[in-house]
Amino acid sequence: MEDEEWELCNDDGFVYKRKRRRIDALPPPPSEADEEAAEKRRRERKKQTLLKLKAKYEKEILQWESLSNTLTSIQQRTSLNPKPQPQPHQTPSLPSTSSSTDSAGASLLCDLLQQVEAQGAIIRDVTNLCDLAEAMCDKREEQFKQTLFDLPIWASPLDLMQVLCDD
Repeated sequence: MEDEEWELCNDDGFVYKRKRRRIDALPPPPSEADEEAAEKRRRERKKQTLLKLKAKYEKEILQWESLSNTLTSIQQRTSLNPKPQPQPHQTPSLPSTSSSTDSAGASLLCDLLQQVEAQGAIIRDVTNLCDLAEAMCDKREEQFKQTLFDLPIWASPLDLMQVLCDD
C-alpha cells in the first residue's frame, strides 16, 4: 500500500520519489465568473501600467521641451548679438591725434569686452544645459536600475511563487 502512495520520477537523470497525485484532488476548473474577474484584474493592471508609462513619458517630453527652448533662446541671443567686427576705419594706421587714438582704442576694447562677456554667458548656458542633460540621464539610469531591483525574482520565494501563479 505504501508503494501506491509514492511514485518514482526521473527528471533528466535526477531520480526522486514523490507522492502520487490524486485526480480527485485537482482544483475544479475556473468558472466563467472567476475567468471574468481575472480578466478584469488583468485589464486594470494593464491600464494602470499604461497610465504610469504615459505620465513618465509626458514628464520626459516636458524636460526635453524645456531644454530645446533654452537652446533656442541661446541661439537667438547669439544671433542678436553678433560678434562685432573691427572696422578698418577704427584702426588708423597713422594716429592723427592722441585723443582719437585713445577713443578708438577704448571703443575697440569695449567691443572686445562685450564679446568676451557674451561668450562667457554662452559657455555658462551650455554648461547648465549639459548639467541638466547629465542629471536627466543619471535619473533615467537610476530608474532603470530600480526596475531591475523591483523584479519579483529578488523577492522572497513565497512572493515569487505568488507572482508566478497570479499571471
